[in-house]
Amino acid sequence: MDLLSLVLFIAGIALLIVGAEGLVRGAGHLAIAMGVSPLVVGLTVVAFGTSSPELAVSVSSSFGGKPDLAIGNVVGSNIFNILVILGASAVAAPLIVHQQLVRFEVPLMIAVSVLVLLFALDGDIQRYEGVILFLGVIAYTTWAIRKSRSESREVQSEYDEYEAAITARPVTPRTVALDLVLVVAGLGMLVLGSEWFTSGAVEIAEFLGVSQLVIGLTIVAAGTSMPELATSVVAAIRGERDIAVGNAVGSNLFNLMAVLGATAAVSRGGIPVAESAVAFDLPVMLAVAVAALPIFFTGYVITRANGLLFLGLYGAYALYLFLDASGHDALDAYSMVMLGLILPAIAVITLALALRFYLRQRRAAHDEKAGA
Repeated sequence: MDLLSLVLFIAGIALLIVGAEGLVRGAGHLAIAMGVSPLVVGLTVVAFGTSSPELAVSVSSSFGGKPDLAIGNVVGSNIFNILVILGASAVAAPLIVHQQLVRFEVPLMIAVSVLVLLFALDGDIQRYEGVILFLGVIAYTTWAIRKSRSESREVQSEYDEYEAAITARPVTPRTVALDLVLVVAGLGMLVLGSEWFTSGAVEIAEFLGVSQLVIGLTIVAAGTSMPELATSVVAAIRGERDIAVGNAVGSNLFNLMAVLGATAAVSRGGIPVAESAVAFDLPVMLAVAVAALPIFFTGYVITRANGLLFLGLYGAYALYLFLDASGHDALDAYSMVMLGLILPAIAVITLALALRFYLRQRRAAHDEKAGA
């Protein structure tokens, strides 16, 4: 690996982040100018815009004959979004979880994760399966827009405050032209950044002697998730904690349905999925999605302790990938401890906390009914 490859890799990350920011701001301003509410902009343009690096990298990787990077990018990003983004955001400030996320978005994320795993069992995700996934994101977006019209005033004011930067300037022909330039420039940066980023990632994989899938699951996934990380952490620090959670969950839905769906739909013969991804990484992605649900139920708050747990689990996952890729002698012992002791203990404790919260809710409801 030469210095130029490393420079291109870092420059690619920078272009992806700046391009996503330009696309979000430009598209957001244009949506406001066309009369779209800030709430809908937050639910669609911002959530989708922060996932645009994943889309650019995955499509570019698939067309470039690097399907492992495309799959690894989506799967790794979804694991990163829950464990690192929610973990870091909760450490910054405990996160409030909206009940709608627990009742609909998180179960939907679990269901789509199961669907993707089923699609991949035969060794690839076919074009028609990609179309099914992409139709899913269209249906979800339509539902989200309709649902937003009936949101409570508190939720609307929260999104209005979050989108204050978008609505802060008047709409004039000059600002509209500037927004169009931002959108075009943002898209151009995403395309160029994805090319540089992918090329650099391949060089790093070859230099380290690890597979493109591992690089996609770790370095590429972390790099393309930087917009989501920045958005969620800043939202948590500013007190907009419901948005911090919604951004991570919404990005996961977009990654599975839009990014993976579009990539498979435009690829000839679909996307091949490595056996190791089907046997380990996709189940881990599903397990992380399932693990999020009972934690979300424990008082509808993700505490700092939960955040540290999420970060620790991601560290354990990354360490496993490193040991596996390097063929380290400690892999068997590490796997035995993690799978036989630590993860089952965490699962039991989490389910116990969820059950305690559920029983408290039932008792409170019963006491309220009896008092009435």
